[in-house]
Amino acid sequence: MTAKRTRLILLLGAALGASACAAQTAAPAPFDTKPVAKLSEPWAMTFLPDGRLLVTEKKGKLKLVTQDGRISDVSGAPAVDYGGQGGFGDVVLHPKFADNGWIYLSYAESGDGDKRGAAVARAKLSLDDKGGGALSELAVIWRQEPKISGRGHYGHRIAFAPDGHLFISSGERQHFDPAQDMKSNLGKIVRLNDDGSLPKDNPFADQGGVAAQVWSLGHRNPLGLAFDGAGKLWNVEMGPKGGDELNLVVRGDNYGYPVVSNGDHYDGKEIPDHSTRPEFHAPAVSWTPVISPSSFIIYTGKPFADWNGDGFIGGLSSKALVRVEFSGDSAKEAARYDMGERIREVEQGPDGNLWLLEDQMNGSGGRLLLLTPKAAAAK
Repeated sequence: MTAKRTRLILLLGAALGASACAAQTAAPAPFDTKPVAKLSEPWAMTFLPDGRLLVTEKKGKLKLVTQDGRISDVSGAPAVDYGGQGGFGDVVLHPKFADNGWIYLSYAESGDGDKRGAAVARAKLSLDDKGGGALSELAVIWRQEPKISGRGHYGHRIAFAPDGHLFISSGERQHFDPAQDMKSNLGKIVRLNDDGSLPKDNPFADQGGVAAQVWSLGHRNPLGLAFDGAGKLWNVEMGPKGGDELNLVVRGDNYGYPVVSNGDHYDGKEIPDHSTRPEFHAPAVSWTPVISPSSFIIYTGKPFADWNGDGFIGGLSSKALVRVEFSGDSAKEAARYDMGERIREVEQGPDGNLWLLEDQMNGSGGRLLLLTPKAAAAK
């Protein structure tokens, strides 16, 4: 038995024990869960200033949902390449949306032949007096390069930094090596101006081409981006067979995939651990068995006051909401709440309550859920 295999077995045992402890702390969950609406393959959501939600549905629909569950259509959404992990992705508002009306959308788009890639577009949102809305001036401001075959690992989560820069996570599309190739923006986190133009102070700006977009590299399938109260960027990403990650994202750093990972390939081929290559930035938290992270926020509200500054991760295969505590540049899993369905998205509402989107697979899930504190909820 190899040293890596022995270490993995020990890790599995330790992680299973940690999961059991987390499950005990989550029973009962310190919140009440209320189903609000049923959607068709929802993927992402964001809140408008009036408290309504924009929700993307994977097949290409953009919905406007009230907090009491009424659903309307928003016309003008882009055409998407639906299939596998592909389709409609993220939706976020410009930080000055109330003044300029811009929203940002990510999605998988078709290319030549059997190729495809993620794209990010921005558009103006107008709301009508009948409860619906429409998009106009839709324009693509970023694309994955190159478009390649397959329908996995788009990533395409979007977040605005406190200084107004636009960050986009870009998966390596299950092709491994592009994550280390600076002629590609796959397997990277990129930083742009809000119109898609390139900031002159990006770490690889002097290389030109797509390298000038790159903020960090060596990522696999990054599916959550969030800034903490100190302005530091964190991401969650799916590992291969083991090794899901929570990372502190540092300007210009290389996170090692596929050269290193705390998991292995699905075919059983071993990948060296992060500890074997200290030049690569190791994760703050690594999960084996995996939680399958889908989304990520850092909480700043009042209803769950004891959780202020904690991270929340939506879990797919784990069917969980995972709470993470931070201490400077370190982090740890604090609790895991069993939700009974795959969780595709977690967001904080305007009043500080938590909202979840269930993933929809095999006829189950797809609900919009509201989480509110139980009277005796405590950290």
